[in-house]
Amino acid sequence: MSSLPRTPHELLATLEPIMKAIAGAVGPHCEVVLHDLSQRDMERTIVAIENGHVTGRKVGGPSTNLGLELLRREDEDHEEYGYKGRTGDGRELRSSSTYFRDADGRVIAALCINVDLTPLQVARSALDAALRPTAEDNPVQEEIFASDISEVLDNLIDGAIAHTGKTPAVMDRDDRLAVLRFLDERGAFFVKRAVDRVARRLNISRVTAYNYLEQIRSE
Repeated sequence: MSSLPRTPHELLATLEPIMKAIAGAVGPHCEVVLHDLSQRDMERTIVAIENGHVTGRKVGGPSTNLGLELLRREDEDHEEYGYKGRTGDGRELRSSSTYFRDADGRVIAALCINVDLTPLQVARSALDAALRPTAEDNPVQEEIFASDISEVLDNLIDGAIAHTGKTPAVMDRDDRLAVLRFLDERGAFFVKRAVDRVARRLNISRVTAYNYLEQIRSE
């Protein structure tokens, strides 16, 4: 705990500008509260508050459960940084609390910072929704932008191979057919010499690749 031999009134004069600075820098979702614990009147501890709308509290408001807990074990170190909190309506907070003692070691005040995580959680949900794959079972269900068609084809082949979950070295006939089918469905063989390129990637002959392709198209 911070060791400052001051009265709550002196602390208020010192800390109030700092409280305003913190709230102004972090934004309206950051509440900063100063509790006077010197009187042990836990129903009315708040002597200064910035952005009280975060928890719906105001000057003259009560302590939290942590303040009550402190009174039972005042000699212990109760400093906490970055712990979880929760508002009455269920919003999640990230909080930090620091305590001040007088010259006799008695806790006289607490400075608490509570950040409402709701705006960040909403932003994260929006980003997750925007970035979530629209076809998780289909790794090439996306548009490929490249400087030449060969690069587009290579990306398609990479996706077709990845779709099997195997490397060409351990593929069997069915796996290779799956690669050819995957590529044919996406129009890969409209690219000149695509069969040759696929055959090289699958370690099979050009003739075998054409035979596979003919089999797929006859299904």
